[in-house]
Amino acid sequence: MTELLFRDDAYLTTADCRVIGHTPEGGLIVDRSVFYATSGGQPGDSGVLDWAGTRMPIATALKVDGGIALIPAEPMPMPPVGAPARQQIDWGRRHRHMRVHTALHLLSVVIPLPVTGGQIATDKGRLDFDMPEPPGDVAALEEALNTLIDRNLTVSDQWITDDELLANPGLVKTMSVRPPMGQGRVRLVRISDGAAQIDLQPCGGTHVRHTGEIGRVEIGKIEKKGRQNRRVSINLA
Repeated sequence: MTELLFRDDAYLTTADCRVIGHTPEGGLIVDRSVFYATSGGQPGDSGVLDWAGTRMPIATALKVDGGIALIPAEPMPMPPVGAPARQQIDWGRRHRHMRVHTALHLLSVVIPLPVTGGQIATDKGRLDFDMPEPPGDVAALEEALNTLIDRNLTVSDQWITDDELLANPGLVKTMSVRPPMGQGRVRLVRISDGAAQIDLQPCGGTHVRHTGEIGRVEIGKIEKKGRQNRRVSINLA
């Protein structure tokens, strides 16, 4: 299995690793990864893998049986199983994903409705809400969101057991995607201001350490998606 280095430190950009397998589609399974693998609406990281004097561009990373596979951006000779390598992510792209992801957690605070879906990109993101009627004052929502960002709230995580999550179903905001369970523990992401907790929910993605890193955001389109669903988009300003 792949050791998930990004989960312990989302600011880690490089790390040594070893190739432990190949996928039939041409991916490289590594024993430890700073590359976040596509999941939960967040794209996989891109970057490079250096091995034996060769630099291999990596387009993305995916979850596979056995861990995380790095997907080469172009056909080229593959390092053999057992080969040591050094990985480096595209930090600018990752950090924008982190900013958008944390902003979406705050969006779920200013719009306290069940979330039915979500997506993250490098400069924008969106959440779908169980929202029968559109919000009346979008400008007020945008100001409330940016006020939380400007407070430079601390973003941290903790782990609870599967049983603890089952006993506290209110922690789960998403209706369409369930938190990953079955391994005995679940990661929670907390946004707080000292003793005052702003948000706490299960999440396996990468986040900034303080909300001030997000910068100002703008609420974009609010689109009707079905009888009760509305899609709220945000953009990094």
